[in-house]
Amino acid sequence: MNKSLRQLFTAVIVLFTILGMSSSIITAISANKLNNDPRNRRALYHEFGAPRGSILASDGTVIAKSDPINDAFEYQRSYSNGELYAPVTGFFSISQRADRGIEASRNELLSGQADSLFWERFKTLLAGNDNKGASIETSINPKLQAKAYEQLDGKDGALVAIEPKTGRILAMVNSPTYDPNLLASHDTAKVNEAYSAITADESNPMLNRAASQLYPPGSTFKTVVAAAALESGRYEPDTEIPAGASYTLPNTSTQLTNVEGAANGSNGQISFRDALAYSSNTAFAQLGLQMGSSAIEDQAKKLGFGSSVTIDGSDTTGHPMKAVASKFPSNLTDDKLAISSIGQGDVLETPLQNAMVASAIANGGTLMRPTLVDRVRSNDLSVLSKTKPSTMSRAFSPQTSSKLTDMMEAVVTKGNPNLIIPGVPVAAKTGTAQIGLHNESVDGWVIGFAPADKPQIAVAVVIHNVSTLGSLAAGPIMKEVMQEALRK
Repeated sequence: MNKSLRQLFTAVIVLFTILGMSSSIITAISANKLNNDPRNRRALYHEFGAPRGSILASDGTVIAKSDPINDAFEYQRSYSNGELYAPVTGFFSISQRADRGIEASRNELLSGQADSLFWERFKTLLAGNDNKGASIETSINPKLQAKAYEQLDGKDGALVAIEPKTGRILAMVNSPTYDPNLLASHDTAKVNEAYSAITADESNPMLNRAASQLYPPGSTFKTVVAAAALESGRYEPDTEIPAGASYTLPNTSTQLTNVEGAANGSNGQISFRDALAYSSNTAFAQLGLQMGSSAIEDQAKKLGFGSSVTIDGSDTTGHPMKAVASKFPSNLTDDKLAISSIGQGDVLETPLQNAMVASAIANGGTLMRPTLVDRVRSNDLSVLSKTKPSTMSRAFSPQTSSKLTDMMEAVVTKGNPNLIIPGVPVAAKTGTAQIGLHNESVDGWVIGFAPADKPQIAVAVVIHNVSTLGSLAAGPIMKEVMQEALRK
């Protein structure tokens, strides 16, 4: 072989080697990255042309499914009561990648592409059938979801209900909301128009207020301060603590006052139980100073503050559904510590986090990790995975839980009789957080659980930008949902 042929042969071998390596990188190493690239319309069209798995409520009600249709994509995604379940399902769209809800967090399973479905794909390939995605069974109770949605209609707010012993999310409702059916159409122009309208809406209906919006918690945060105080061993529910009609924040001329006279106590003192029952700002501001910033911050962290909480999914199943981290500030000056101890200042919390606080108190001080999916089934109905309850933290002792429950029952019987459910002991804490540049409006809160002696449900409700107390704005909604949950 002469020199020219050898050079040509070498060049051909090198080029084939480069071609083989580049093809291997594209088809194997970079496959997932390329498939998940939002610019890859072919991958999205491939997903639309397959029977995507269903999403179900806890009683088997189908809330999202794919039906055969006579068009190029062959299957149409649809959502039953789309606005009701939108925070749970998210959306699946031909022009927008699923980036929220179970459609995103369990995308690999719903699309049938998960590793756990390998043999299912293999069997359908041999049989020449369509590759069907797995079904996702959620923990959502349709009756509670519907009741909460009904109560929140027309308001700006959110509700989260949790089963205290397991962490299962029983209801997660937002208002305002959106209809994912508008984004599931196969008409790209209509989908883009609908998406633009929804995202341009000033009310931000696509925002998951339950898990992704931070609010000042107001007096509901007093449960965290109370837990820290009880855990210290220096306080009992009957312990007399400083209160008064007003309190001057340290190193300022700002006067802190109470909403009602009963919160002032007598002769500058009030029992710890009554301080919570009547939501005494002057008492809890001073209590927070006595406890110190680090003690309250440590207690808040044990309850989940400072960490993003994964509600569902993982990087292997899709785009995980996460709640933003609630915040209790560090290194506070005395005046800011006092105001933070009543849930104002820089303290911020999601409704999910506040429901977790109520749930931990209801569960003897043990905080369970919140979950949204009970089990996953393949298309032959065999169970691929089942969610097991897991402990997130031991937030405080059972003794503290019992004492705090007693104090929260007094919140209802003494301070907020409108929250009483006949024949059912209810433990709760209301909150009225001042918002706006000049505190001209409030976020109305309530958290609680029932029955107080054998908790079945823990609830958090927030109503944004109202002009009335949290007990009146959010309280009746919690009460209605609790009654629905306890109805036999």
